[in-house]
Amino acid sequence: MALPILDYDCPDDRRRLDELVQRLRDSASSSGEVDAAVAQIVDDVRRQGDEAVVRYMRQWTDPDFSAERIRVTNDELAAAAQSVDGDLKTAMRRSIEHVRQYQKHIMPTDPPTVNIDGAELGMRFVPIQRVGLAVPGGTAAYPSSVIMLAVPAQVAGVERLCVVSPPPTVKPGKPAGDISPLVLCACHMLGIDEVYRIGGAQAMAALAHGTETVTPVDYIAGPGNAYVQQAKRRLFGLVGIDGFFGPSEVVVLADASADPARLAADLIAQAEHDPGCCFLVSSERAVIDAITAEIEKQIPQRHRRDAIEGALAEWSAAICTADEATSLELVDRLAGEHVTLAVADPHAILSKLKRGGAWFLGDTTPVASGDYYAGPSHALPTGATARFTSGLSVYNFLTRSSVEHYPAGMPDRAIEDIARFAEAEGLDGHAESVRQRKR
Repeated sequence: MALPILDYDCPDDRRRLDELVQRLRDSASSSGEVDAAVAQIVDDVRRQGDEAVVRYMRQWTDPDFSAERIRVTNDELAAAAQSVDGDLKTAMRRSIEHVRQYQKHIMPTDPPTVNIDGAELGMRFVPIQRVGLAVPGGTAAYPSSVIMLAVPAQVAGVERLCVVSPPPTVKPGKPAGDISPLVLCACHMLGIDEVYRIGGAQAMAALAHGTETVTPVDYIAGPGNAYVQQAKRRLFGLVGIDGFFGPSEVVVLADASADPARLAADLIAQAEHDPGCCFLVSSERAVIDAITAEIEKQIPQRHRRDAIEGALAEWSAAICTADEATSLELVDRLAGEHVTLAVADPHAILSKLKRGGAWFLGDTTPVASGDYYAGPSHALPTGATARFTSGLSVYNFLTRSSVEHYPAGMPDRAIEDIARFAEAEGLDGHAESVRQRKR
């Protein structure tokens, strides 16, 4: 059985599920080994700049990497765009337009001011000036990530965008590769001409600290492996970060109304990310059996069969619960990056749930629609961090600040109230600063 089936009411199965959930949460926290390695990389890049970046790129990616390769040239971007199939570029343009329309739709505007005791109070949204986008590379090409990261930032009004993306790791006896032309084409189509062929913790450190070649940014966004995410966490404060966006996950809640073949395909799609994490939840064992049977049928047709089978066996489970209430409680506990509600009335079920990075309603809505095309960004919180954070959107690239104005001066009552607070805290200078405003 590719996908282990657990009975929620069986103590042994519950322990196994608890272990899976804990592993999921641990994936979003720092580990001693990774943290120590990242700390060294970040400090080396801070002190040594390009020299350290090149050294780590040689260690992890290409033994012949040089500083001259860090920056992708405009000619290389243009050539990559020219090489991409026209029909694929058309699909990419539609994706860009869908994401742009959605992000414009949710773009906040400054709220009207409110008058409270003589004060006009408001809020203003201002775009971040300099943003670095981390686009995964190495084993796969993700032009969709360029779109899903860059378009929300552009809609927000970010003035300067740059992209870091590593070339594939050189294999023994094979020539060095380069960033996928699909990724470079997406950058070219979006007008991003600052692209660096670096990745890992060294790329995050270069974005934050700057090097001889890499210009520093104010904010870093994008998914990545444990080293990338830990580097972002360590650099937070020097730069802003979007959140923990690690290995892909899906939680599928299903009932008898769902099409087993469709849901099996959705689960396999997330498992092929290598690694991927998949949870199927239902209170009906027949539903679980039908979907897992379809998984067994479909897996041999997939190119990444080994990765899929490994992810399903080691990181995933189908959980049979006693009733709907228990299923909903479990779905919220898992707080999945993607949550599919393949049930007869998904809107009614959605109203009972609170924790998920992105919701996909009904078995007619594949998670892949969010990955590539529909409009919301596919950069989403993983490791059950949807309990307290959100997916990437135009909001990430805006700062918000309050605005206060007493156009007629402060009322005496407000002055005395503030002065009493200040004096109670032992801050007589604060008290005097408001009493100076007495009319």
